[in-house]
Amino acid sequence: MASISVKKFFELVQQSKLVDEAQLVTAMKDYKKSHQGKVPETASELAAELIRLELLSQWHCDKLLVGKYKGFFLGKYKLLKHLGAGGMSSVYLAEHILMRQPRAIKVLPRARVNDSSYLDRFHLEAQATAALDHPNIVRAYDIDNDGDTHYLVMEYVKGQDLKAIVEESGPLDFEKAARYIAQAAKGLEYVHQQGLIHRDVKPANLLVDEEDTIKVLDLGLALFSDDSKMASVTLTHNENILGTADYLAPEQAANSHTVDSRVDIYGLGCTLYFILTGRVLFPDGTLGQRIAQHMKATPDSILSIRKNCPESLVATCNKMIEKNPDDRYQTCGEINQLLSEWAVSVPAIVVGSVLTDGTGDLDQLPAIDLAALEGLEEGEDISTVNLEPGKGDQQQSDAHTEANRGTVKDPRLSATAVGSQAGKSGSNVRDHSGRSAAGAFMETDSSRVDLGIEVWGASAAQPSRSRRLLEERQGRKKYLWWVVGGLVLATVVTVGCLVFWSKGADQTGSKATSPPESPQMREDTAGGQSLD
Repeated sequence: MASISVKKFFELVQQSKLVDEAQLVTAMKDYKKSHQGKVPETASELAAELIRLELLSQWHCDKLLVGKYKGFFLGKYKLLKHLGAGGMSSVYLAEHILMRQPRAIKVLPRARVNDSSYLDRFHLEAQATAALDHPNIVRAYDIDNDGDTHYLVMEYVKGQDLKAIVEESGPLDFEKAARYIAQAAKGLEYVHQQGLIHRDVKPANLLVDEEDTIKVLDLGLALFSDDSKMASVTLTHNENILGTADYLAPEQAANSHTVDSRVDIYGLGCTLYFILTGRVLFPDGTLGQRIAQHMKATPDSILSIRKNCPESLVATCNKMIEKNPDDRYQTCGEINQLLSEWAVSVPAIVVGSVLTDGTGDLDQLPAIDLAALEGLEEGEDISTVNLEPGKGDQQQSDAHTEANRGTVKDPRLSATAVGSQAGKSGSNVRDHSGRSAAGAFMETDSSRVDLGIEVWGASAAQPSRSRRLLEERQGRKKYLWWVVGGLVLATVVTVGCLVFWSKGADQTGSKATSPPESPQMREDTAGGQSLD
């Protein structure tokens, strides 16, 4: 597209109402004054000057330079920048025209306005978020519309989401990863206490602000857990809402409307896995194949990707991503407490593991037609696929399940302390990481497995003082002794050298003051005769 002239750009700025007329005139006068009376030669030069003066943003200029001058205002807000887009909305950085406060504004596309399911969902999110007030939750301030443009005004968090941080800088250090997930769990615990389920917990929905605090955002898939009118609205108008495939709990894939708060624990566990390893649980395959893997397959062990990861942290993550909700932590409060204490006092030893049976608990989950999932392509609407298998499919699934129950490849970790496990049969497991340590993921030759890993007792997983701190203190003591010993040795050597030097100096001085002996004197002395 041909570039526009300076005059045309100036006119577009005036038409956009983005810059006050007086400010625009002053800016042009100042430019001419500092450039020997010259005006900008190109529209890009003028745009750069207005950006430098903070009268326009780069996003504004990008639009104006291609001839677009409308759509920069929504009600009382001036849009400054496009932050991102999701499946049902776009998000912009905006500024209140009078108060000059930054806000994030989520805009429902105009094409969705006539779709009652999307509009109801949008209003539901606004009501859900507006009722929340917590330091780890992004707040909502207002919902409004400008003609047929509907928008939600939210708190603007200056920072990055966990997905962007990991993609830019790699996996996080262990203490930071634990601390971030603990904060997210604290926010989600509050959400659950208000009768809401997030249903789309993932790294991109966890923001880190300038104070290193996690903020949970995007309640666009929130589900009211009670039987209120809002809950019925969710069920009626939520046919096309499911979640994000790489962080989707198995039971949410089966029926996203009947889940409970434990789906958020699964999503949070998948997020912990991602920020520790830099990859999702199942990176390969189509959309449908990845969903199927979340339901049936075992992910690679964290230890096989990051060998120095503390096994107690691995065990916590493993328990969060159990296939069966009953085998996970049951509340986000548990996770918050566990990881908060872990972050300040890392467990020194690997605590015991309890492996769930893996050959019965998952049968309680709804059966899924995996063949239907296999045919899905990336971006396809997965909630419209019939996931309920037919009778023939069910028989085939049962036969497949029986075939997967076979001989144990390697002995499973001892769990004799857990009496409830004594009567259960073993599953086809082997130590995927090659280490006989608690907390390692267990992989089977079957796709049907339970990833049950848990900590024996909160006190064991949360010591008041870890061995690592003790070793650090011992290391400091050893270092101090080495320093003291070195100083003592240096002192002894120095004193010895001074003494040796002093004696040598005395001998040299005595020789210098004595008169030289003549041959006659030596003879007289040798003969015992007096010099007299």
